[in-house]
Amino acid sequence: MNDPAPASPPRPVRLLIVDDDPLVRAGLTLMLGGADDIDIVGEGADGGEAAELVDRLRPDVVLMDIRMPVMDGLAATEALRSRPDAPEIVVLTTFHADEQVLRAIRAGAAGFVLKDTPPAQIVDSVRRVAAGDPVLSPAVTRQLMARAAGPGREERAGRAERARQRIALLADREREVAVAVGHGRSNAEIAAALYLSVATVKTQVSRILAKFDFNNRVQIALLVHDAGLLDDEGGTGPS
Repeated sequence: MNDPAPASPPRPVRLLIVDDDPLVRAGLTLMLGGADDIDIVGEGADGGEAAELVDRLRPDVVLMDIRMPVMDGLAATEALRSRPDAPEIVVLTTFHADEQVLRAIRAGAAGFVLKDTPPAQIVDSVRRVAAGDPVLSPAVTRQLMARAAGPGREERAGRAERARQRIALLADREREVAVAVGHGRSNAEIAAALYLSVATVKTQVSRILAKFDFNNRVQIALLVHDAGLLDDEGGTGPS
């Protein structure tokens, strides 16, 4: 009896780096290029180059600086994530809760990393995003959501009302899952809290994303926050 053929190794993550600082690009290339499972397919110096590079190089993940001349990373992220075949995007920044980072997340970026993040964590972030896992910790998500509240009472009230109207479109179980996502819980933690299988939780999350045309779980968390549901612990328990 012949032994089964060994499984082929997974394809390396195709990574595009876009940053206007050549020293930053060189440093990122050095630290990320040493990972066996990451293939740096190209570099860009401006957000305006990103679309052409993505078309030509077909990266899985774009590591995008948020402050660049001509076209910044925010505009480039919004343009790329509006495509049906969009790569995942991680924005690079020097700020923990920059308003532009928040806008990038709302546009569909999978998360952000600080430029002074230890190299191993940046490598891990690229891997996680390629696997469909946002790279925002619950603490960072809360920080961003606090920034999302904005300074204007009328603006906050309008955003809250729109969010509540959207939340009303969810079935009860979907709402419970959405609130749990907003609290930063993993699929396994949500499954245990709601007495569901992990596969069912994944299905529920996918339905919520599709219903609102969202790109990632962070956008669900922001919606739940805007609707004022993150103090509602009842949304994470069994019904």
